Amino acid sequence: MGRHLDRSQKFYFWFDVALIGSSVFILLLSFYDKVSRYPLFTAALISASLIGLIPVLLSALSALVKKQLTIDLLASIALLASILSQEWQSALFINLMIASARVFSLWTDGRARQAIKSLLKLHPQKIHVRVGEEIKQVRMEDLRRGDLIEVEAGDRIPADGVVESGTASIDESTLTGESEPVTREKGEKVWSSTLNLGGLILVRAERVGADTTFSRIIDLVEKASVAKAPISSMAERFANWYIILALGASLLLYLTTKNLPLVLSVLLVVCADDLAVGIPLGLTAAIGQAARRGIIIKGGRFLEGLSQAEIIVTDKTGTITTGKFQVENYHVFSGYDKKEFLSALGTLESVSNHPLAQAIHHFAKENGADLQLSALSEIMEVPGYGIKAVKSGLPIMAGNFKMLEANGVPISPSDIKLIEEQKSLGRNVLFLAEKGRLVGFVSMKDSIRPKASKVVDELRELGIRRVIMLTGDNQEVARATAEEVHIEEFRANLLPQEKLDYLKSILSPNYKVVMVGDGVNDAAALSLADIGIAMGAIGADAAIESADIVLMKDRLTDIPEAAKLSRYTMKVLKQDLWIWGLTNVVGLFLVFGGIIGPTGAAAYNFLTDFLPLINSSKLFRIRSS
Repeated sequence: MGRHLDRSQKFYFWFDVALIGSSVFILLLSFYDKVSRYPLFTAALISASLIGLIPVLLSALSALVKKQLTIDLLASIALLASILSQEWQSALFINLMIASARVFSLWTDGRARQAIKSLLKLHPQKIHVRVGEEIKQVRMEDLRRGDLIEVEAGDRIPADGVVESGTASIDESTLTGESEPVTREKGEKVWSSTLNLGGLILVRAERVGADTTFSRIIDLVEKASVAKAPISSMAERFANWYIILALGASLLLYLTTKNLPLVLSVLLVVCADDLAVGIPLGLTAAIGQAARRGIIIKGGRFLEGLSQAEIIVTDKTGTITTGKFQVENYHVFSGYDKKEFLSALGTLESVSNHPLAQAIHHFAKENGADLQLSALSEIMEVPGYGIKAVKSGLPIMAGNFKMLEANGVPISPSDIKLIEEQKSLGRNVLFLAEKGRLVGFVSMKDSIRPKASKVVDELRELGIRRVIMLTGDNQEVARATAEEVHIEEFRANLLPQEKLDYLKSILSPNYKVVMVGDGVNDAAALSLADIGIAMGAIGADAAIESADIVLMKDRLTDIPEAAKLSRYTMKVLKQDLWIWGLTNVVGLFLVFGGIIGPTGAAAYNFLTDFLPLINSSKLFRIRSS
C-alpha cells in the first residue's frame, strides 16, 4: 500500500507500522513475569510509550493552535495519564489504537490514490500518428489537437476525437460503466481511454491531455474523494462537543472519586478515533463504486444529499424521452411550394442544436431540400421560441406557437383545427412563417426511453414524494408523455426562465430537490437545484461543470441506482455511529462494574475500534443491482 503514498505519508506510514509492531511485541513480552522484571524491558516500555506520545501530542497541540479540538487531545491526555501513573500496558494499547487509526486513514487515502493511478494506466504511453503516408510513434505528452491517430485492435484511444475512416467495436466501460461494446464509424465521436476491441480506425484528435473527458473525470473522482459530506462535518462538530463533555466528565469524576485509574479507564473507553476514519473510508468506497458504474459523484455531500431527496424534477426532452425526434407529418398551406417550404425551414433550423431543429434539418436534407444559409441574414435564435432571420429583405421565422403569437402571425380557425389534430396525437408542432403569414408546419414525435415508467415507480418506492416533469412542449404532448411514464405532475409550455422560476419556487431548506436533465440545455437548472444530475454527459462540458452527479451513459436506470447507493451508504455510516455508541456504553459498564481497569479499557477500545472500519469496508464490495 505504501507505494501509493507521497514521501511524507510514506514516512508516517512506516513509522506507524514500526510502532504497531514494536508495541505488539513488547505487550506480548509484558505478560511473561520473568521478562518483565528486567530493567532493559522497563526501558523499552517507557521508550515505546514516549515515542508513541510524540506524534499524538504534536497533532493535538497543532489543532489547539488552530482553535480546533480533536480526538488526539483525548488520546494525549490518556497517554500522559498512563505514563504518569506508570500504566505501561495501557500506554502501549493507546499507541496501538492511535497508530492503527492513522494507518487506516492512510489506507483510505491509498485506496483513492490507487483507484486514480489504475485509471491513469488506461492512458496509452505510445501513440501512432499518421503524417502524410508515414506512421510516427509519439508519446502521450507530445500528442496535439488535430493529429490523425491510427488506432488498431487492442489499442486504447488516447484522445477525444472523431473517426475519420474505418469502423471499430469500442469498449467504453472506462467512462460509462457499460460493458457492451458499441460500433463507431466515420463521423462518430470516440473518447480517450476507451478500448478498440476490433477494427482499424483513424481518429482526428479534438481534445488531448488534461482536456479529455477521461482526464476530467479522473480529476472529479480525485477531488470527490476528499470532499466532506455533511455527515462527516456533523461527526466533526459532534466530536468537538464530545471532547469537551468527555474531559469535563473525567475531571468531575476525578474530583469526586480521586481515583486516577478509574478516570484513565473512562478516557480510554471513550476515545472516538474509529469514527474519524470509518466515515471517510465509507464515503471514499461509495464514490469509487459509483465511478466504476459510470456515475460520477462530485463529493460526499452530494452522495448524502441524494439520500435525503424528496422531490425529483426532470426535463422531458432527452431525459424522459430519447430526444431523437422524427418528423411524422408536414403540411404546407396553399400558395407555397413543398420543396421551398422544406428548404426554408431546413435552412433556418440548421443553425440550432436543439433536438427538434436537428430533426427537421435532417428530414429536409433527406428529402432533397436545397439548404442555402447564405440567403439568410440577421439570423437569431430566441430560446424557448425558435429562430428568426431576414430573407430578401423580409422577415422569416421558424418556431412554436409562442413565436407566432409574439410576432402577430394570424392563424385561421381551419388551420388551428389541423394543428390541434396533430397535437392530440401527442406530437410537437413547429411552424414556418414568412412575410407575416403562416406558410406551413411539421409535426414530430419523440420516443419514450425504455423502462422510464419503471424508473419513476422505483423512485417512488425509494421514498421520493413527488416526480415533476418540466417541458417547453405543448400541454397535449406533455400530458401524453407524463401518463405513459406514470408522472402525476408536469408543467408544459415553459420557457427556459420559467423552468428556473418554477424550480426556485419549490426549493426548501426542509428537503432536497433533485434536477435531472441532459446537462446541455439544462445547465442553469442543474446548478440551481440542491443536487443536479446530468444524463448522457460523455463529452458534454456543460454537464460536467454544472451537475453535481454526472451519469456518463445515457441510462435513465442509473438514477435509482445512484439513489440506492446513496441510501445504502448513509445506512452503513449511521451503523458506524450506532456501533461506536453501543461499544462505548458496554465499555463504560465494564469500567464502572470494576471488570476492567486501564489496561483492559485500552485493549477493549483497540479491539472495538475495528468494528466501524470493518462495517464501512462493506461499501468496497457492493455489487450492481
